Amino acid sequence: MMYHAFEAQRRLFAPAQTMARWILAACGPAIEGMELRLGREFLATCELTARAAFTHHRPAFGIDSVRIGNREVAVTERPVHSTAFGTLLHFRKDSGVTQPRVMVVAPLSGHFATLLRHTVKTLLSDHDVYLTDWHNARDIPCDEGAFGFDDYVEHLVTFLKVLGPGAHVVAVCQPCVQALVAGAVMAEAGDPAQPRSLTLMAGPVDVRINPTRVNTLAFSHPYSWFEDRLISTVPLPHAGAGRRVYPGILQVIAFMAMNPQRHVRAHLDLHGHIAAGDKAKADAIRAFYDEYFAVLDLTAEFYLETIDRVFQRALLAKGEMTYRGQPVRPAAITRTTLLTVEGERDDICALGQTAAAHDLLTGLKPFRKRHHMQAGVGHYGVFSGRRWESQIYPIVRNTVLASE
Repeated sequence: MMYHAFEAQRRLFAPAQTMARWILAACGPAIEGMELRLGREFLATCELTARAAFTHHRPAFGIDSVRIGNREVAVTERPVHSTAFGTLLHFRKDSGVTQPRVMVVAPLSGHFATLLRHTVKTLLSDHDVYLTDWHNARDIPCDEGAFGFDDYVEHLVTFLKVLGPGAHVVAVCQPCVQALVAGAVMAEAGDPAQPRSLTLMAGPVDVRINPTRVNTLAFSHPYSWFEDRLISTVPLPHAGAGRRVYPGILQVIAFMAMNPQRHVRAHLDLHGHIAAGDKAKADAIRAFYDEYFAVLDLTAEFYLETIDRVFQRALLAKGEMTYRGQPVRPAAITRTTLLTVEGERDDICALGQTAAAHDLLTGLKPFRKRHHMQAGVGHYGVFSGRRWESQIYPIVRNTVLASE
């Protein structure tokens, strides 16, 4: 029913959006050339109307080149290993320079992996970068089977084995838990492909520490509430028709509801910038919301198992996590350097939740552990933006180099 409600709402609003797009296409250039403020205000209103919609299409990464030293080097995307649920994507550079291999682990939480575009582009200057590009569950046929928490971990293990010994892992947000589990599983097995370094950025390793509104929501409802209220079935004509999913639209709406004033202000600012003819500022807001409103559905089993294992029972933090029925022992990790990064103003993964990983990796010598708290940034500022690039990234780069 949830999907049908979204579709009905989209169809109801579609005529107004179609008209707005038609006006922009037919009259936009002429209106932009006017000096009259009223014309620009009208243009801005039409654009906001046209943009008020979610999409299920993955945006392009748009990383065509990167500067290495004094030269610009072409970048091409190449799938290295694919399953029905995800692709290990290589951002290949024709530089002729050997650089440390880094696998960026993207969250599976309602957005496409392109949310980490800036993370990847920054890393590309000094690293050979790979990314977990997760697929939209509503496009995966039911006969491909289920995809749960352990399946996510198994994908990380498989991807690391494909990369071979010597790779590094940078996990962002939600998959910090799965990345740590994968590292522990591989260490326990003595796998030579276990990562040389593990960077965990703003992830919910122990949600019992400084609980946020996200954590409180998970604590305040039983497992059955999430299953009954938030899970929907993909309808025809989508390829995944019949698959039970947690719609990405719900996740994005939930994130927006945490700070609605911020998003209202951003759209009012966008309207003002368009009306004032300030293209650079308008384009920055447009780019953010083009990405933010591109939503990805999660399989029901992955979402519910994550709620249960990570947010309600905190199994990893309590030493009770299992993988394929076997205990997970973070203490088995003895050769992987650990870096944890947190944002001072993070209202999704609060201070202390990611740093908790240091207490779990008791097998690591102190010189293999480092923590960084970045002042003045929220959740997204940990892996994107000015402070990520100028203050956090150098620490990540040095951790990788020191582990080589």
